[in-house]
Amino acid sequence: MAYAIFKTGGKQYKVSVGDKLDVEKLEIEEGEWATFDQVLAHGEGDGLVVGAPTVAGASVVAKVVKQFKAPKVTAFKFRRRKGYHLTKGHRQPLTQVQIVSINA
Repeated sequence: MAYAIFKTGGKQYKVSVGDKLDVEKLEIEEGEWATFDQVLAHGEGDGLVVGAPTVAGASVVAKVVKQFKAPKVTAFKFRRRKGYHLTKGHRQPLTQVQIVSINA
């Protein structure tokens, strides 16, 4: 199966058509289309095309499934015998997308 490696939100993702994945929040409404132009590689087997750094004219088209927040991550700090403790929580905003096509 053909795949592509693209970059968004400072991370790289390897995807095929039909895959669902969670990426850093995109300012796009649910049900709309997202186009990722920073394709680092696409193809399969001997037909793999690798960019330097990106493949010119290639794109990955995805449909935005939903906007949501990840589960809470808790950071707890303390210093023993000092009476110091600090608890912080964080929920990362994410966007779930489904890959529709890989355009070369």
